[in-house]
Amino acid sequence: MSRIGKLPIKVPESVDVNYSESEITVKGKFGTLQTKIPDTIAITQDDNILQVGLNSTSRSDRSMHGLYRTLINNMVIGVSEQFQLTLILKGVGYRAVVQGKEIILNLGYSHPVKIEIPESVSVDVVQNTTVNLKSCDKELLGLFAANIRRWRRPEPYKGKGILYQGEQVVRKAGKSAK
Repeated sequence: MSRIGKLPIKVPESVDVNYSESEITVKGKFGTLQTKIPDTIAITQDDNILQVGLNSTSRSDRSMHGLYRTLINNMVIGVSEQFQLTLILKGVGYRAVVQGKEIILNLGYSHPVKIEIPESVSVDVVQNTTVNLKSCDKELLGLFAANIRRWRRPEPYKGKGILYQGEQVVRKAGKSAK
């Protein structure tokens, strides 16, 4: 049995969890999330504690046990607290602006980069170079941040690019003059 899968999930008072044999829905103050679960995963609820179990002992089902426990836990945390990521634009002239439902990035290209913001993600730009992303869906938040970062990955010579907060860029030595 999975070590992670055995851990209980504490559900806050403000979160409502509904599940059937094939789907689980989690509602909270920051939104509603739902996902499909396989028939081999069994969910039981006692008061404010969810327990994720297994209906079979096959190797492939046991490998999914910890995964689905973590997905359900992320849903509960997301609708009660929200997840947050911070991106830092590091480079001369790099800046970001939110206009309507899209974020406009100036990243040294001859044109501004326009990226549409997903519905459940909120974007705040601080001092033109710091972008705060918030969402209740951890997967969607990570995909959106990776989509933004894809336009300018951090490069190892000058350390310029779009970095996650706290990320350290391993610097390389450039050419040395003779």
